[in-house]
Amino acid sequence: MEMQQFYYDNKIVKKFIYATIVFGVVGMAVGLLLATLFLFPNLTDGISWLSFGRLRPLHTNAVIFAFVGNAMFAGVYYSLQRLLKARMYSDFLSNLNFWGWQFIILAAAISLPLGYTTSKEYAELEWPIDIAIALIWVVFGINMIGTILKRRERHLYVAIWFYIATFVTVAVLHIFNSLALPVSAMKSYSVYAGVQDALVQWWYGHNAVAFFLTTPFLGLMYYYIPKAANRPVYSYRLSIVHFWSLIFLYIWAGPHHLLYSALPNWAQNLGVVFSVMLIAPSWGGMINGLLTLRGAWDKVRTEPVLKFFVVAITGYGMATFEGPMLSLKNVNAIAHFTDWIVAHVHVGALAWNGFMAFGLIYWLVPRMSKGPLYSLKLANAHFWLGTLGIILYALPMYVAGFVQASMWKQFNPDGTLTYGNFLETVTQIIPMYWMRAIGGTMYIIGTFILVYNIYKTIVANNAIEDELAEAPALERISTGRLRGEKFHTWLERKPIQLTILATVAILIGGIIQIVPTIMVKSNIPTITSVKPYSPLELEGRDLYIREGCVGCHSQMVRPFRSEVERYGPQSKAGEFVYDHPFLWGSKRTGPDLLRVGEKYNDNWHFNHMWNPQSTSSGSIMPGYKWLFDNKALDITDIETKMKTMQDLGVPYSNDEVANAKKAIEEQSAKIEENLKSDPDFVKSYEESKKRAAAKGEKFVPMKDREIVALIAYIQRLGTDIKVKR
Repeated sequence: MEMQQFYYDNKIVKKFIYATIVFGVVGMAVGLLLATLFLFPNLTDGISWLSFGRLRPLHTNAVIFAFVGNAMFAGVYYSLQRLLKARMYSDFLSNLNFWGWQFIILAAAISLPLGYTTSKEYAELEWPIDIAIALIWVVFGINMIGTILKRRERHLYVAIWFYIATFVTVAVLHIFNSLALPVSAMKSYSVYAGVQDALVQWWYGHNAVAFFLTTPFLGLMYYYIPKAANRPVYSYRLSIVHFWSLIFLYIWAGPHHLLYSALPNWAQNLGVVFSVMLIAPSWGGMINGLLTLRGAWDKVRTEPVLKFFVVAITGYGMATFEGPMLSLKNVNAIAHFTDWIVAHVHVGALAWNGFMAFGLIYWLVPRMSKGPLYSLKLANAHFWLGTLGIILYALPMYVAGFVQASMWKQFNPDGTLTYGNFLETVTQIIPMYWMRAIGGTMYIIGTFILVYNIYKTIVANNAIEDELAEAPALERISTGRLRGEKFHTWLERKPIQLTILATVAILIGGIIQIVPTIMVKSNIPTITSVKPYSPLELEGRDLYIREGCVGCHSQMVRPFRSEVERYGPQSKAGEFVYDHPFLWGSKRTGPDLLRVGEKYNDNWHFNHMWNPQSTSSGSIMPGYKWLFDNKALDITDIETKMKTMQDLGVPYSNDEVANAKKAIEEQSAKIEENLKSDPDFVKSYEESKKRAAAKGEKFVPMKDREIVALIAYIQRLGTDIKVKR
């Protein structure tokens, strides 16, 4: 049989590895800064682009898409070529994939701190960047599928199934969740509203975790653990069951993020059922990974790569047991909106994704540079620092979550809340936040050790070059099933059919959940008292989104006695019909704001936004001083915004659109008049006028500044529903 010679493209793998390391450090550094801001909230006082609300989405995007994403591409590009015995389909597409992805990361790193955000969790990037993501993802898919079609190995190994499912599902999730109508070059409104937007977002949000952070890394697990341990996969039959059951069940689980919310009960219950069922395939994968190490556990003591992989799989097992448990309504009632969820997320991110990426890097770089790792001792030191960092991060956050949940729900004998002031909870968990910062510091120090170790390895070894290989050409055989060939064995050599079946498997759950919620009007009963936002309130809502307030405050009162007593009547689906996007939130660092409108006067909100500690002793909220700057609120796009809302079904009349600026002038003047009831405000206001005159600056009246629009929005919240004060 004639052998064909070709070269594996190692240079593209090298590029993705370097990007993984760089963005790993950046993403973790931003995370550590955020952890520090919980302890010193005014550390970046007055610097808008370093505020918590703007940096939080930067941290999540940097870790998920820059660090984990680049690690995924590195692992896939290396393993795919060797599993298929073929160079990647196109060097041009490989490099376009790399540079396009880095451009997207750079665009995110610039736009998010500047406040350009959709506010949708893990999908915060605005519409031009979303389009770029879709295009580069298609480039990756074409390159992968082209390589599969020109392969020299007939059989498609299990890792490739997971790569295919990842490509198809992420494309579907990203496109449908990102559907929006643009207002300007960097502003858009989601085509979905309220309950529908929440369901689509968490269909995406949960499955971004499933199909970007999980399925590709399971594919990497099936390739790299057998390679590192020099053992075959424990059970190929189990891998088949694992793959199909996982991709079918995962897509249904999104609604468990919305339990006890305004989402229809039937959708919530579907999410619970399928989430609990997910334990089986998830643990099937974990067992398959760990049992692959049978007979190789002696190597785990000495080889840091295997240490990282073992803890990664263990972290995956813990997170995928905890996830279904959190989807049980009685457990979710305790954990949701608390730091328990932060602990859960970081066990997955730091252990499963982080340690898999580290193990991958330590395994790949010496092989591609044809020399030993510079220091096994340093790699082991990294492992122990990272492991202790995870423990010191997660355990205090679990404790904080339990403390929050128990304090929020406690009542006195007379029926009043024991801890009626939300800040009483916050002050109790500050020690846990210190421990989290210490754990995060240990984890990132370990990453710096990796940077040094890999740098010294590359310097000491050969330059990473393409690798010569040879394999016979693929011979044509019958397209049908061979005699005695089982269906799945046939499917494993038919990439098109495998892709179609995987697509069908992941579409079923989404269609059954989302289509009825959008099409059947009875799911969202109309409330006649709910009206669209005024032009000034709409501008204020956009400021609320820009500043990332949804990252710390929820707008969803659940049907619990403690929440109704603390915040007001439970949320109703019809309240959110004009909310493009929804702002229910997923964490309560501060109290829920759904019913906060008219609870405090305008002066309270004014002072609170300038210096939260002046109105709320013990608050860890930062000040938002740039909202008060001597510059006017930009309302140039208000007519376009309202016309876009009209296109989305919000019942603004043409007269309301035409008179939007006049309405803003009238409402903002009333708020300024309210502010003048405070002598301290009047005094400081007059002094600021004098300072502007002394500098020769044009003085902008308070009514024209951003803070007034934000106050207008906050004062509107919940006022469509009658609340007893």
